[in-house]
Amino acid sequence: MKKQERRDASLGKPAGRSNSKTERKSTGKTAGKSKTGNFEKNSDKTEKKFSSKSAGKTFSKPGAKSKPGFKKFDKPYRSRIKKAPEDDGTIRLNKYIANAGICSRREADEFIKTGLAEVNGKVVTEMGYKVQQGDVVRFDGREIKAEKNVYILLNKPKGFITTTKDEKDRKTVMDLVANATTARIFPVGRLDRATTGLLLFTNDGYLTKKLTHPSHNVHKVYHVSLDKKLSSEHMEEIKKGVRLIPEGVAHVDSISFIEGQPKTEIGIEIHIGWNHVVRRIFEKLGYEVEKLDRVVFGGLTKKNLKRGDWRKLTDKEVAFLKML
Repeated sequence: MKKQERRDASLGKPAGRSNSKTERKSTGKTAGKSKTGNFEKNSDKTEKKFSSKSAGKTFSKPGAKSKPGFKKFDKPYRSRIKKAPEDDGTIRLNKYIANAGICSRREADEFIKTGLAEVNGKVVTEMGYKVQQGDVVRFDGREIKAEKNVYILLNKPKGFITTTKDEKDRKTVMDLVANATTARIFPVGRLDRATTGLLLFTNDGYLTKKLTHPSHNVHKVYHVSLDKKLSSEHMEEIKKGVRLIPEGVAHVDSISFIEGQPKTEIGIEIHIGWNHVVRRIFEKLGYEVEKLDRVVFGGLTKKNLKRGDWRKLTDKEVAFLKML
């Protein structure tokens, strides 16, 4: 240290003055300042700048969903519910054909593709084609009219024949459902003039074909009243099948005596639709059917339906029939 002072004295430098650049540099930087003080000043500036920019704003973690009720909307609320489509009077061609009772909508699409549908004299194969009011629609060369499908269930009384028109001006089942609908409906199957019970009416040609075709096994239950007691032997013979001419052997699904009734009262379930088949089975064995009442048809019953009255089927009942 003394050598350094002597060297400085010889060079004319004041004693105690440092000649080290590093020492002067470090001393100059820290003179009159503290690290803590500098940080406090900078942090005060940052805090003021941060608080001024963030006033009135809410901060959350990146990716976090804001809670409902805290989000502010600058734009007015607009409902996202779509308006119900307005009825422009048009109808899709496949629905038009289905409503005419030709077939189902899905089947109509296939028929349209093959060119069986015409609108105003022109063949239409376009899917989704809409029929306008006043258009003339033909299917397989025949003009058709679209009507909403109607389903009416009648508890038919005795003395009415099952036909849409009678040349002899006798009472028909159509007289009983004249006020049921303005649509042109037809009976599904037939009931004899002396037979009572359930009879379905509809303008749904697809369903009519399905319910009357024996391959679909639509079950019908009849209450039969005989002129004499049915013997056990004949009961067994009916269960095995009775041969009728010219169709063949008539097989029943089930047959039994009605509980609590004399043995002249029989319950019989059958799905074949031959003419007068129930009467013919018993007549073949020497019995006369005094009363014949259809109490069940395709799962439909006479519950709360008086003789001579009719009612419309529910959507659930229609859906059930279409699944048979």
